[in-house]
Amino acid sequence: MTSLPQLSLPEEVLLLGLHPERGGMRVSRSYVEYGVAGAVLAELELAGCVEQDRGRVQVRTPVPPPALTTGPTANLVAVQVLAGLPGPGKGRHGGIRTASFVRRTRREVTGQYLDLLVQRGALRRESKRVLGLFPAVRHPAAGTDWSAPLQQRLRTAAKSGFPDHRDQLLAAFLWATDLAGKHFRGSGERQTRAVMRDFGRREWTAHAVHKVVAGEKAAAQGGGG
Repeated sequence: MTSLPQLSLPEEVLLLGLHPERGGMRVSRSYVEYGVAGAVLAELELAGCVEQDRGRVQVRTPVPPPALTTGPTANLVAVQVLAGLPGPGKGRHGGIRTASFVRRTRREVTGQYLDLLVQRGALRRESKRVLGLFPAVRHPAAGTDWSAPLQQRLRTAAKSGFPDHRDQLLAAFLWATDLAGKHFRGSGERQTRAVMRDFGRREWTAHAVHKVVAGEKAAAQGGGG
């Protein structure tokens, strides 16, 4: 298996959401963007910086640990997000609604992680015009496909029930964004997808993404009626 540089959870969600050859998203772009935003919260929760209380993101400490600011695990996008969250609040209205955070930040954080992956040599940016009129930007793999080792890691983890928490989180976000069926296809993977669904329902960050995605689907169906 090809060894990858250290990747953050949002970067992993994004790489698995992109088609390595075409450079477009495997599912609706907004679904992947919601997943990236939720994964930022998951990183901050793992670092002990945030938690959820009654559907709202609450800051436990506004000071990021060294692991987020320096070294191979540094995640400066997450540090920036943390700095922009409302500080530890009192009462039932402290913090920000998790769903609101996911909706509001999805485009900005996804753009920042795309820039990072281009800078790191994982992706290349291609700009063109659709029908000669509408600008479109795609991000295919820049040489080696970094998503392939991620897929293999998840397949290996699935065989033993995803024992690692970070793999559980990644599996949860793939379910929440409709990417599980793109990487674990067919009836033979039904049980694996069910396990991923269970993780998604258990992890508040992924569950919030799932609810936002479901809401967007419902709105689209209602608008088409």
